[in-house]
Amino acid sequence: MVQFHQSYSYEDFVQGWRPTESGGFVLREGIFYKFCQCAREDQSRRYVFIIDEINRGNLSRIFGELLMLIEADKRGQEILLTYSESGEKFSVPDNVYILGLMNTADQSLAIVDYALRRRFGFETLEPAYGNEKFREYLLRAGVDRDLLSRIDRNMLKVNGQIRDDKDLGFRYEIGHSYFMPEDQADEEWYLNIVKTQIEPLLGEYYDHPSKLDELFQILSQ
Repeated sequence: MVQFHQSYSYEDFVQGWRPTESGGFVLREGIFYKFCQCAREDQSRRYVFIIDEINRGNLSRIFGELLMLIEADKRGQEILLTYSESGEKFSVPDNVYILGLMNTADQSLAIVDYALRRRFGFETLEPAYGNEKFREYLLRAGVDRDLLSRIDRNMLKVNGQIRDDKDLGFRYEIGHSYFMPEDQADEEWYLNIVKTQIEPLLGEYYDHPSKLDELFQILSQ
């Protein structure tokens, strides 16, 4: 698993020249290159490479010729990497799966370009408020049933208003990860999350005090 950012490069991901202590340079393999080597030697298992915040990086710069190599009909073929001056052949094995994660509400970040989009299938993960599995998780974590119902009710109402707002929409709905306790989960825990995390986020969404008061009132019920 890696996390992309603006300084992440092809040299980090695939291969590139790196300075040595003696003052020269050495060709070093990047993390995805090494990952593919491991997968190639263990064809009986699936290898999943996770890229968090995939839209934060300069994708064309990071992937380079991998845009071609990750295509389904190019998998397993021996195609020479542009940067591999050693003459070594390289391909992405059939048993390598790439998962790219991103928050679509981050509109200030780089948009995933169409060349990369064509090589991925897209799945939308929705908030789990009201979902039975989420309820079971919170019950196992020791959350009181009344508080659990309160979380579901309040957040479904807030997300409903966000989803119906023409300037926001479903991409801005607030996820359930805010309410996944690590230890004690009581009234104080809920109010602290609302005060320090949910309300400041809503303050970024809305510039209307009356609208914020309405949403804060829902959360305090």
